[in-house]
Amino acid sequence: MMVRVTVAATQKLRLDELDAEQAAAVRAPRGPVCVLAGAGTGKTRTITHRIGHLVSAGHVRADQVLAVTFTARAAGELRSRLRALGLGGEAGQVQARTFHAAALRQLKYFWPQVVGDVPWKLLDRKFPIVAQAAGRAGLATDTDTLRDLTGEIEWAKGSLIAPEDYAAVVARLQRDAPFEASKVAAVYSGYESLKTTAEGLWLDFDDLLLHTAAALEDYTSVAEEFRGRYRSFVVDEYQDVTPLQQRVLDAWLGERDDLTVVGDANQTIYSFTGASPAFLLDFSRRFPEATVIRLERDYRSTPQVVSLANRVIGAARGRIAGTRLQLIGQRPDGPEPAFAEYDDEPAEAAAVAAAVTKLLAKGVPAAEIAVLYRINAQSEAYEQALTEAGIPYQVRGGEGFFNRTDVRQAVQALRQAAARDDLPDARGIELVNLVRAVLARIGLTVEEPVGVQARERWSALMALVNLTEELGTHEPTLDFGGLLRELAARAEARHPPTVQGVTLASLHAAKGLEWDAVFLVGLADGTLPIQHVLGHDGAVSDEAALEEERRLLYVGVTRAREHLQLSWALARSEGGRKVRRRSRFLIGLVPDDSPASRIAPNTTDRRGPKRVHPTCRVCGRPLLNTQATMLGRCTRCPADVDTELLAALQEWRRDKAESLKLPHFVVFSDTTLTAIAEQRPADDRALVAIPGIGAKKLQTYGADVLAIVRSRLNG
Repeated sequence: MMVRVTVAATQKLRLDELDAEQAAAVRAPRGPVCVLAGAGTGKTRTITHRIGHLVSAGHVRADQVLAVTFTARAAGELRSRLRALGLGGEAGQVQARTFHAAALRQLKYFWPQVVGDVPWKLLDRKFPIVAQAAGRAGLATDTDTLRDLTGEIEWAKGSLIAPEDYAAVVARLQRDAPFEASKVAAVYSGYESLKTTAEGLWLDFDDLLLHTAAALEDYTSVAEEFRGRYRSFVVDEYQDVTPLQQRVLDAWLGERDDLTVVGDANQTIYSFTGASPAFLLDFSRRFPEATVIRLERDYRSTPQVVSLANRVIGAARGRIAGTRLQLIGQRPDGPEPAFAEYDDEPAEAAAVAAAVTKLLAKGVPAAEIAVLYRINAQSEAYEQALTEAGIPYQVRGGEGFFNRTDVRQAVQALRQAAARDDLPDARGIELVNLVRAVLARIGLTVEEPVGVQARERWSALMALVNLTEELGTHEPTLDFGGLLRELAARAEARHPPTVQGVTLASLHAAKGLEWDAVFLVGLADGTLPIQHVLGHDGAVSDEAALEEERRLLYVGVTRAREHLQLSWALARSEGGRKVRRRSRFLIGLVPDDSPASRIAPNTTDRRGPKRVHPTCRVCGRPLLNTQATMLGRCTRCPADVDTELLAALQEWRRDKAESLKLPHFVVFSDTTLTAIAEQRPADDRALVAIPGIGAKKLQTYGADVLAIVRSRLNG
């Protein structure tokens, strides 16, 4: 069997088609290997070829390799690629599974040795047991509460936090728990107890991992048998591993180090599940002899999209930022990313639908177009706009707006209220208050609540309120019956046959996917970044959460191959107050010549054209003096200067000026160096965007400056 697999793999491996870094990762010696792979850099191709190389070179048999990832879709892609190399899909070949699927298979095999005759079943529906535990703890048992409690239990188990330690850990981490920590701990403890019954044990998906790790840790015979079976391990998307999954991986490995991990800390967007990039960041500390290879050639996106992605992540802070990858676009040039500002969300959605229509007319397939947003409740406006434009669409990672359980419940509550005869005759815009009152009875609060599921439900209910406001503004005679007829018509219109259409998806659901054209919508402060990481005054309440929001935007940008538009609206509903601001993550990214470069443009008055000043990248106000223009911000606005980078630039300028026998300021002024240290340009395009750096200085000094910036950013 080994000879057949080795020959097949050797014949199908085409190492000459890999770039230098990919080939280095493939040919790295057996042992610990860490591949830092940026978006679009061919990581799946690289790791499958590495497995093929290890097998064909005789380092390991194909059936001794276990490759794991986090989703069934990703595992399926791995298996498909391995089959193409003659290494997967049959018994005796490479196994590619999710962590949970691998643990389930192992636990079924080892259970009799470890536990004996005690029966167990897989618990794939947790709600009934969580509901019992919540009731005993005095908490509500509505769907949103149960979802948030379930999510919190999963986070705790994934983080290896026992029920008795939960409250103390939450206090230490200052975690934004959905309910009082002691109550959650009581539910967690009750949930664990209720899984043990007279008939046997219920094991949830986290239990599969816990029991598998314990079996290998506590039973020498189990560990020896398993480690004799599997000798080489590959972990994809390693930045998303949880402490529990790392514990399983450690148990698999034992004292061995035949491990290849692949990941990108800049795409860490699942911290709410317990995922942590710390294991990826610490890999070379744990394995000092590890081979570390960076894949930075982006084969997915045009250089224009890649440049924007680099600038988005270039502003990141914290430990993850120190390991950022500097993507290098490999595709031919394409259009510059477009930025657009709209008066309100309906206008933004209508404009996106119009832009989609133009792309379709140019021959871009509908299936190669995506509209991405931060939360699922944002889909409503885009479902409506695409429906009105006759454009087929599909909602990925969630149901269409009117199919959502919480929206159906809300519409039913409105129908029941309309049937009453004791309600005031509210019409037009006044109808909004009545709708708010009805929805308040099923959970709509004045303030956005705590808890992921509660926030999603609140956002969906608020979307119905905003829709009522929009309709009432334009139809002064609109009453309850008219509102319900409109909601029914909209729901009915959004039941097209299943087709390949434009994808509507949240940024989380878009991870791992790509399209020719991507519209990133709703990029306003309070939506991205999401409101709960900001205080009421706009100040940041959670720096780590803010950085994860920035990484979400980075993930969104890197989904686009060629066409990319980023947009935001100043008001929620049509004709509403323009109280929103573009996302703080867009500061310094919107080109001065873009139609969206100014938050509230006013270029003319009765006396003729009015001078347009550049605007502050922090507060959006006009810049009225030379120093402010050079810095790109008001001199009173908070600086974001990297002091170590500034010192390195000043040292370089001193040496350069002395070698050229020029005054220091002739090379670059202090203000220009400060602007570079604040904005940290990632490429030529971003560097020349800083006032004071023209084509000549770019040619003379650009390579040196960018090398210093990259050296600092890469740690």
